[in-house]
Amino acid sequence: MSATDHEATTAVDATAPVGNEQPLDELDLLATSLYETYVVQKDLAGRFKKQYPVPTYVGEFLLGKYCSSTDPEEVREGLRIVEKQLRDRTVRAGTQELFKSRAREQGSIRVIDLISARLDAKTDSYLARLPSLNLSDARIEPEIVSANDRMLTGGFYAEVTLSYDAVIAQERNGRPFGIDKIVPIQLSKRNILERISEGRRQFTTEQWKAFLLRSVGFEPSTLTQRAQDVLLLRMTPFVERGLNMVELGPRGTGKSHLFQQVSPYAHLVSGGKATVAQMFVNNATGARGLVAQYDVVCFDEVSGVSFDQKDGVNILKGYMESGEFSRGKESIRADGSIVLVGNFEVDVETQQRIGHLFGPLPKEMRDDTAFMDRIHAYLPGWDVPKLNSGYFTTHYGLVSDVVSECWTKLREETRLPAIEGRVHYGGALSGRDYTGVTKPANALLKLLYPDPTMRIADQDLEWSVRLALECRRRVKEQQKRIGSAEFRNTQFSYQLGPDGIEQFVSTPELQGGEGIGTDPLPPGQVWAISPGGADEGIGLYRIDVAERPGSGGVKWTNVNPAQPMRESLNFAAQNLISRAKQLVGDRNPSEHELMVQMRAVDPPKSGSGLGLPALLALASALLGKSLKGGLICVGQINLGGAIDPIHNAVGIAELAVEKGATTLLMPVGSRRHLIELSDEMAAKLNVVYYVDAQDALLKALLD
Repeated sequence: MSATDHEATTAVDATAPVGNEQPLDELDLLATSLYETYVVQKDLAGRFKKQYPVPTYVGEFLLGKYCSSTDPEEVREGLRIVEKQLRDRTVRAGTQELFKSRAREQGSIRVIDLISARLDAKTDSYLARLPSLNLSDARIEPEIVSANDRMLTGGFYAEVTLSYDAVIAQERNGRPFGIDKIVPIQLSKRNILERISEGRRQFTTEQWKAFLLRSVGFEPSTLTQRAQDVLLLRMTPFVERGLNMVELGPRGTGKSHLFQQVSPYAHLVSGGKATVAQMFVNNATGARGLVAQYDVVCFDEVSGVSFDQKDGVNILKGYMESGEFSRGKESIRADGSIVLVGNFEVDVETQQRIGHLFGPLPKEMRDDTAFMDRIHAYLPGWDVPKLNSGYFTTHYGLVSDVVSECWTKLREETRLPAIEGRVHYGGALSGRDYTGVTKPANALLKLLYPDPTMRIADQDLEWSVRLALECRRRVKEQQKRIGSAEFRNTQFSYQLGPDGIEQFVSTPELQGGEGIGTDPLPPGQVWAISPGGADEGIGLYRIDVAERPGSGGVKWTNVNPAQPMRESLNFAAQNLISRAKQLVGDRNPSEHELMVQMRAVDPPKSGSGLGLPALLALASALLGKSLKGGLICVGQINLGGAIDPIHNAVGIAELAVEKGATTLLMPVGSRRHLIELSDEMAAKLNVVYYVDAQDALLKALLD
């Protein structure tokens, strides 16, 4: 098939429906009435997405110029123009030589391409690269490069006037192709943020959130509230300087979409490979790197992140902390946000069981708590569904170029003075935690309130604070899981206003759907904490015992329980039999069959040190009496009935509070260790001490 034939088959059908041609909904009518020249039907860009080798924002740049209308005929005519420009000016595979030939025959042509440049020291001149044409040595004037220095750090999409000089072609080592003019892909005007901010007042908060999501291509009505929140969080690095973010989750959830398709102010480092000179500064030329040239630098496939120098990760870590890097003795500041995205090979529950949530990072980063501390927000990518066509909108949204221009201008603003004194954070937040919370919270508020004069509603302030606290706590929990004592206090909280009630924020995946309520559990059920051991940390367990008449004996419902778990239950069963009179009175264990299930809620799953809680569950089932609500138990009992000592009482108490327990039943020998428990934790937990199994049962049983 010839190039002409191919073009004919892909041309827009003048009689074809425009977009989905569905009736405009309430949000469409509001958006088109307020932003008539800045909105476009978002599914129109999909017509060209796979036909032409350009990002979404390039197609929308043209659509915004020619199709920003609700009149189907005007849109259809605009589509013809857009189709012609894309057909005539984008270089598809196999047509490179055709375009070069046209440049030779016509003297010059215009193409839409990703243009970049480099300095050729041998000739003391700049050379431009147009990848679609396989050109890497096109002549370009220094003035054009100086006016558009982003072409030295990865480049950007532009409409390029490419000329051909036959005389130069005859010279030895001549470079006949030259760049005469470039027009960056940019539709928006200087006052665009003010224009968009004016219209924002006519939207409710929920309408504005939905409009933001539609503007980046998603249809909010098909997404859960949780997924919408995560997608809005993805936008935060674009509007906040130096915001460092991680998002890990399943494949196919569009983690890199914003950074590749929506904004020309973002740069995607594919495969995670980068050089120090490319990222920060070229020591030879002084050219600033990506973090100084782009608002956001995103590393795709974070498991493969690497640098050409051994100290590359340390330089990155230093930059993420201070926003500075060095060239010799010169300190250079930049404000590009760093985003790391990647995939879990397993679901989030399994990932937590086998390690921690930074596990997919490269080995230089995954267990480095100092590196983690530079991360302001960890987004739960597992809460976004695998994307298909049903999740993308067919309604109106802002043209991508308008969105990206507003975002980059919002980086110069802050909403923190507007909320000063309205929110107070709990004592668990360190200095870095405070920064890690205020940055994403500030960014979310800028997204919701692009007009700085609008008063921020309390419910919107609380929404942004809760999300920011959750995303920062997720970082802190992984540091705690690795084992650093300095990170053990993760009880993040906030208070709205001076008289507000303190509210605690957890991470949903940490709870895993399990929580210790204040209501008593049915007889035979108990919450327990395994004190762990040399090879595993403390962990939460649920023990369920079902009693029925029978020939006696304790039986497992677990499939192949671990040896420590078997040992815990064996100790409990032997003590129940030998001390039956003290524990269950006239109830004879040999006349009852007891079915036992021990379920690990947290990653440690061997079940070591659960003898005393197991004994309480067995006795509770035999007596037909519940244990107290909000109670959690800890302790190992040996065959002789003695209680083993516990060496990490503070960590156990903190986990009890984290899981929602109000009462902790623990051996009296642990009392002296709890002197190190913080006042904040001690105020939230009633610690009840026991001396032996009978004492523990009496104190645990519901009155």
